[in-house]
Amino acid sequence: MTYRIVFMGTPEFAVPALAALSEAGHEIACVYTQPPRPAGRGKRARISMVHAFAALNRIPVRHPETLRDAASQAEFASLEPDLAVVAAYGLILPEPVLAAPRHGCLNIHASLLPRWRGAAPIQRAILAGDRETGITIMRMDEGLDTGPMLLQERVPIGPDTDAGELHDTLAALGAEMIVEALDRLRAGTLTETPQPADGATYATKIDKAETRIDWTRPATELVRQVNAFSPAPGAWFEIDGERIRVLSAEARAGDGDPGTVLDERLTVACGDGALRILGLQLAGKTAMAAESFLRGHTVPRGTVLA
Repeated sequence: MTYRIVFMGTPEFAVPALAALSEAGHEIACVYTQPPRPAGRGKRARISMVHAFAALNRIPVRHPETLRDAASQAEFASLEPDLAVVAAYGLILPEPVLAAPRHGCLNIHASLLPRWRGAAPIQRAILAGDRETGITIMRMDEGLDTGPMLLQERVPIGPDTDAGELHDTLAALGAEMIVEALDRLRAGTLTETPQPADGATYATKIDKAETRIDWTRPATELVRQVNAFSPAPGAWFEIDGERIRVLSAEARAGDGDPGTVLDERLTVACGDGALRILGLQLAGKTAMAAESFLRGHTVPRGTVLA
């Protein structure tokens, strides 16, 4: 038995799950995704990664601005889905949409709920210094990631794990788990567990102000900041007014006024300890190792970074 599914997702994170459901033989009745948005230097409208995958595989696509009006809700219900599968869609699903599928709406969420409900669970877990995260498959209700849990798997976060690596690991795991969840649903062995009342945290959207490096903070915190925002949007600082994104770094012993370059290897004094920059990127350039950067740029000891 296969299911007739409406898939609702937008970014690259959601693509493996859509592919896995299709490969498992489920009928993808329609894909819902965010509308095309201006992107790139030319600010041309660009379709989402999920939209691109659906178009390539001849899956019908809809991209309403909202699902709160009666017409959009009726259009959704007319698809007569068995299930909706949601992965980083970007719109709140109102009650009429949640109630339309025969078996409800299942969400692939990139955290160990109830920790890190909300928009940026991958980055928030790294920023907080969590040692593990994971995927939770949950049945959606009208709250923000508050519904009962169906499946959960854990993934370690190492000291060098960045958001890009963790994103790819969790996207692949989510794809495997949603197929398993539907297999269990078909077999009648899928059980629901209410989320515990304690331990809930909220992963608010990343603000641009959070990405600038504050050298007065401890080096260990700055390593987490670099990892959480790598490869994008990138933690950054300035030299002579030029913005430089830090893609990888490590905490080192060191002492000096915060922001002061301590040696010829781009080790920078912090509020506690020092940060050695390992990988970086200049605006409009490709990523490079700090060693390569220093072969073409002189950053003398004693330079103060902004």
